Amino acid sequence: MTEAFLYTAVRTPFGRFNGALGGTRPDDLAATVIHATLAKTPALDPAALDEVVWGNANGAGEDNRNVARMAALLAGVPVSVPATTVNRLCGSGLDAAMIGSRQIETGDAALVLTGGVESMTRAPWVLPKPGRAFPAGDATLVSTTLGWRLVNPRMPAEWTVSLGEANEQLAQRFSISRERQDAFAVRSHTLAAAAWDDGFYDDLVVPVEGAELLRDEGVRTDATVEKVAGLKPSFRPEGTITAGNASPLSDGASAVLLGSSAAADLVGAAPVARIAGRGAHAVEPQAFGYAPVEAANRALARAGIGWDRVGAVELNEAFAVQSLACVDAWNIDPEIVNTRGGAIAIGHPLGASGGRILATLSKVLRERRERWGVAAICIGVGQGLAVVLENLETTR
Repeated sequence: MTEAFLYTAVRTPFGRFNGALGGTRPDDLAATVIHATLAKTPALDPAALDEVVWGNANGAGEDNRNVARMAALLAGVPVSVPATTVNRLCGSGLDAAMIGSRQIETGDAALVLTGGVESMTRAPWVLPKPGRAFPAGDATLVSTTLGWRLVNPRMPAEWTVSLGEANEQLAQRFSISRERQDAFAVRSHTLAAAAWDDGFYDDLVVPVEGAELLRDEGVRTDATVEKVAGLKPSFRPEGTITAGNASPLSDGASAVLLGSSAAADLVGAAPVARIAGRGAHAVEPQAFGYAPVEAANRALARAGIGWDRVGAVELNEAFAVQSLACVDAWNIDPEIVNTRGGAIAIGHPLGASGGRILATLSKVLRERRERWGVAAICIGVGQGLAVVLENLETTR
């Protein structure tokens, strides 16, 4: 089996819902990072790409008709390069990288451009088609921005609770307090703001044409536990989850260039990390926030290492409570998790988050001179994904 490696990665700043990126189509966001990836690898002939594999969770609006293909064409990738769009909801971008790495390992491809995109602002309302023409009653527009919609009535009611209610159940199950969640959220903002001030994201993030946004729009430099504690619960009157300790609706795109070792000649640069293990796991739909636990354990087993050797973790912060539940289950040092901020501060444009955490993990490993890292993400309807990266710049 050929090994798969990460060569370079880039993303847009992540914008708030109805924010600075709200006027940009999702296919244009995706084209932005595809074009930027090619610009970062000037020796690479775009025609040498074997495939573009792209994550997208909604696909109900301007991201329809295989947004991977549309974005690649918009970015000037030759028409001879095929492209496919992957939908595993919040895990779509990470799934795209996992699929691309498998193509490389099996020898089906030498160079795959992976990534993901989401414009939650521009996700449309949909109108269900009636069973017969000209019904006499009213029809209801349904938002495609986030969560369950047009639910099959045969689905058990406990499976189809809101994402927030599902995580309130997780808070009860593991006795995770509002105070812990709020402190975790403030840490996310503090670390993300420091990362931007330190220049950590300068070579990972590219601006979007026509949008005046140079940094992630949701990062709050003034976040404090006292301010977050003052917010009202969003899903239960006496609940623990608020707008302050959950990830916001967001817009953005990310790209990760993967290849074989031989692809270094095509890219004109050496790879920076190896895809050492992959894992997927599924649980009851309402317990989706806990699914990364076993996904990461499986990825580590396939990499042949244990948690004791992991030096950095990028865990997508869908909700503070599910992140804390996962970290507790892994029994790891919380200080190695999301050291440059997480989705609560940075944002969570569904299809783009997998590429973001993979890119950030690769750079954090190099920054901290750690050999092994885990990128993990929870997924609605009860799934989790994880990837283990090996930093090629150190052997410790």
